[in-house]
Amino acid sequence: MKKVAMVTGGAQGIGEAIAKRLTKDGFAVAIADLNVEKAESVVDDIKASGREAIAVCIDVSDQESFRDGVRLAAERLGGFDVLVNNAGIAPGSVIEEVTPEDFDNMFHINVASIAWGIQAAIEQFNKKERKGSEIIGKIINASSQGGVVGNAGAFLYSGSKFAVRGMTQVAAKDLASRGITVNAYAPGTVKTPMMLNAVKDIAKANQQSEDWALNQFTQFITLGRLSEPEDVAAGVAFLASSDSDYMTGQTLEIDGGMQFH
Repeated sequence: MKKVAMVTGGAQGIGEAIAKRLTKDGFAVAIADLNVEKAESVVDDIKASGREAIAVCIDVSDQESFRDGVRLAAERLGGFDVLVNNAGIAPGSVIEEVTPEDFDNMFHINVASIAWGIQAAIEQFNKKERKGSEIIGKIINASSQGGVVGNAGAFLYSGSKFAVRGMTQVAAKDLASRGITVNAYAPGTVKTPMMLNAVKDIAKANQQSEDWALNQFTQFITLGRLSEPEDVAAGVAFLASSDSDYMTGQTLEIDGGMQFH
């Protein structure tokens, strides 16, 4: 039976890698993004390999937009099984310079999106008939290495990603009896445009060079290299698969050994 997944922020970077990996694993995937043109490009790549995908325009910070996008994906793809709440932003921030606008933007995109996504996914999962103790839906949220241990110069970002882990744990407890698992993944330093922008912001926030800022992320990577988006996608693929059915409320750290717990 076909499984359906949605990946938010799926038009580039980690989200694109996750979407492509899930289609390789047999999922039909909705690529959800504000940048529909880029999302369509990813869809074209996936279709060229003989797999199924659609593009959906979603503003993840808006409750109604998220719900409508999930409804559309479920209708067009014939069901809904997995939501990957991947979309987010990662600017650096100087504590004294944080404005109400900075705070609202960060937490609406990185945190409120988790709430709206979970609500929208539950609506679809509730349409399923559960047999015994089977898992009928999976929600997978993007935290960060910076959401497990705070990063210098990332006051708002780290705070938002710590919040994601807390929401993941509560949702896991609240939804377990319905056959829904909720887990998070915490990437380390991944070679994406967003990571490079974050390095610039953190360097500026600390009045240091970009090499210094990058070193804050890379100096403790045990495996000795930056992560590729595909490394993260492999971990998310595990969380989306039946292999993780007995796992909920956890944060899977995919950081090359930046920290051990």
